[in-house]
Amino acid sequence: MLLSLATIAQNEFIKQNYTKHEYKIPMRDGTKLHTAVYVPNDASETNKYPFMMQRTCYSVAPYGEDKYPGRLGPSQFLMKDKYIFVYQDVRGRWMSEGTWTNMTPNNPGNDDKTAPDESSDTYDTIEWLLKNVPNNNGRVGQWGISYPGFYTVAGAVDAHPALKASSPQAPVSDFFFDDFHHNGAFIQAYLFTFPVFGIQHSGPTTQAWYNQQMINTSNTRDGYQFQLDLGPLKNVQKYYKDNFYWQETVEHPNYDEFWQKRSIIPHLKNIKHAVMTVGGWFDAEDLYGPLNVYKKIEKNNPSTYNTLVMGPFGHGRWSAETGHTMHSNVYFGDSIATFYQKNIEAQFFTHFLKGAGDGKTGLPDAYLFDTGNKEWKQFDKWPAASAEKITFYLNTNGKLDQSKPAKVGASEYTSDPKKPVPYSEDLTAMTGFTPFNYMSEDQRFAAKRPDVLVFETDVLTDDITLGGEIFAKLKVSTTGSDADWVVKLIDVYPANEPNHPYVPNKNMLMANYHQMVRSEVMRGRFRNSFEKPEATIPNKVTDVNIQLQDVLHTFKKGHKIQIQVQSTWFPLIDRNPQKFVPNIFKAEESDFIKATHKVYSDSKIEVQILK
Repeated sequence: MLLSLATIAQNEFIKQNYTKHEYKIPMRDGTKLHTAVYVPNDASETNKYPFMMQRTCYSVAPYGEDKYPGRLGPSQFLMKDKYIFVYQDVRGRWMSEGTWTNMTPNNPGNDDKTAPDESSDTYDTIEWLLKNVPNNNGRVGQWGISYPGFYTVAGAVDAHPALKASSPQAPVSDFFFDDFHHNGAFIQAYLFTFPVFGIQHSGPTTQAWYNQQMINTSNTRDGYQFQLDLGPLKNVQKYYKDNFYWQETVEHPNYDEFWQKRSIIPHLKNIKHAVMTVGGWFDAEDLYGPLNVYKKIEKNNPSTYNTLVMGPFGHGRWSAETGHTMHSNVYFGDSIATFYQKNIEAQFFTHFLKGAGDGKTGLPDAYLFDTGNKEWKQFDKWPAASAEKITFYLNTNGKLDQSKPAKVGASEYTSDPKKPVPYSEDLTAMTGFTPFNYMSEDQRFAAKRPDVLVFETDVLTDDITLGGEIFAKLKVSTTGSDADWVVKLIDVYPANEPNHPYVPNKNMLMANYHQMVRSEVMRGRFRNSFEKPEATIPNKVTDVNIQLQDVLHTFKKGHKIQIQVQSTWFPLIDRNPQKFVPNIFKAEESDFIKATHKVYSDSKIEVQILK
């Protein structure tokens, strides 16, 4: 009720303080994009405002110049401070003309001879706004979360000179490593999203045109069993035979030109305006994107104002205040989203769009939340200059320590794709649109499985802060000819850890809680190349290197650091048959076999620590 009252109040504020206009803005090829513009009522020749723009594939509803939304901009602080807010449906979506393309390939340059892309559409939109919306101050900012985050990144490339500040938030950057795949392993938990991204519509519309293709799971709440009963991925064809994006995914199982040209990362060059990339440490959808966008801009554009913000959030959850900041069962503090919106985000945009714009924002190069100490930290660069690399080894006695074993042994387990390890205990969440809570969920259930290896330190006698990059460098073998390798970094709480007041499930014990801090999968066939998959030679010791995404997490005194290794993670990722086949999307039921996997004790986990 409180949330709805707040939304009503904001809606009234918008109606009283802004006037809405709708335009069909022509692009260089004649395609017209539907654009909603909200102009402050007190805008004048002597009181000019900057633009704040978001381009989206998810609809700029409500449609109609007399219809107003419940909020404007990325936060109430910017809404009340007043900007000319601009929302645009991208090509082929909702009320815009054109043909829809997932992750539109970038065509370098923005001259008249360059084929249209998201960069040129952003450029053309800005040019039109500057000339046709009066009482603007000539400065433009843009932001977007998730897919709109991709459009923000794409718009920052070959940017219009008036674009002064971009904030890609949880940006999608490459669908082979974010969202729909992780290191080439298909994220089967995204199966239900394909209608949204894989169906064209005949023309501009205000109505969702894809709902009829949604998979009906109303006859079960057990998402694990539904996905398992589905069988091999080739059986999805009965649902999505007319879904162009599903067909593209099936026909491009490797990192070929189709996927490569849809990555925005290689194009992050010659960026001259300010960028603030935002992400959540527990973002189950887009964690690869923000970290890699920030790092690539930092590398290619060393003189550009470029900052990274990472909070204790799931996907996009910094955009709305929840009071008690939770992820799964873990409590991080109160009003953290409000702190971010007011003291970081608003400060960034105000400086570059209304202020001096000289880069002296008072913000650090990296503003990151320590998810173990539960506090914000500031860094001059990321990874931090003071970070030191240490190595942990996966010993056969289940110990995780820094002593390299004198004699190499192996830990082994049998992996059966017909009885895969669940990625979560919450079976009802597995019929949802995308995964969410598993990124910090309790992993005790997995530690008890015989097909999950567990390596653990002794109880820590001092705090240890992992801050920076993590690499798992495994030495493995398998009786099969392919395998997935999943590595999870876990914070094991002490046995006397009390429950905090906000534990959502009162039957949950935080005592001995196994909090997942970071995790990643490597599909074995891609161990040497994502473009050219290779079978594994059975029983041969093989290197499999996995980059887990960055962390900033203090493992407290009295806790333990744990590593889990497994080869199924269902239905987060699809099941590897464990017999090499050219295309897993077309594998037969008979291709799925049991295999015995070994992890050798000279396998290591390389981390960076902060002192």
